[in-house]
Amino acid sequence: KATAVVVIHEIFGLTDWVRGVADQLAEAGYIAIAPDLLSGTGPNGGGTESLGGPDGARSKIGSLPPDQVTADLKAASDYVQKLPACNGKVAVGGFCWGGTQTFRFVSNHPGVKAGFVFYGSGSENEPELAKIQSPVYGFYGGNDARVNATIPKSESLMKKAGKVYEPVIYEGAGHGFLRAQEQPANLTASQQAWPETVAFFREVLRGGAARRTPR
Repeated sequence: KATAVVVIHEIFGLTDWVRGVADQLAEAGYIAIAPDLLSGTGPNGGGTESLGGPDGARSKIGSLPPDQVTADLKAASDYVQKLPACNGKVAVGGFCWGGTQTFRFVSNHPGVKAGFVFYGSGSENEPELAKIQSPVYGFYGGNDARVNATIPKSESLMKKAGKVYEPVIYEGAGHGFLRAQEQPANLTASQQAWPETVAFFREVLRGGAARRTPR
């Protein structure tokens, strides 16, 4: 049986790129589920595809009630956890906006095995972080000053609460480097980061020692 991974999409909603990430995780041996958290926000109750593209998705995503996002992610997690092919273990990984939501979700769902934050802003909510029961691992581009500025505070609060938070920075890469691979520095970082990420997923989710390679 396999571990499940809930994939939280970017601020652009459930795109083909996010579906591709889920496919790659499935190819690596996980059960991947990528819910459209914009479902019901478009015309006639549609989701991302009904919102007319990235700008439409971005305009709606900021108005999503946090409790609704948590409930939808928990529903996806509970669903995939009960599949016959699942071993009962669920991890969560999110990108950009989804990376930020990963921090929130692991604080509200103690059953998650691990959280993987890809260039998402860290939380500064101390009571929220104190509720986290699973390790959180961060993946960031070196040229992403806005997001990276939140890392020290997250590290400090997680350490204070006795929690595991291990960020790694891929120098030369920018925000969203796994998606924006048309930029040479991002492509180089992605070619290195993704195989390392999948290998690290495997190590963490099988219960091995979580050791990161310093950068």
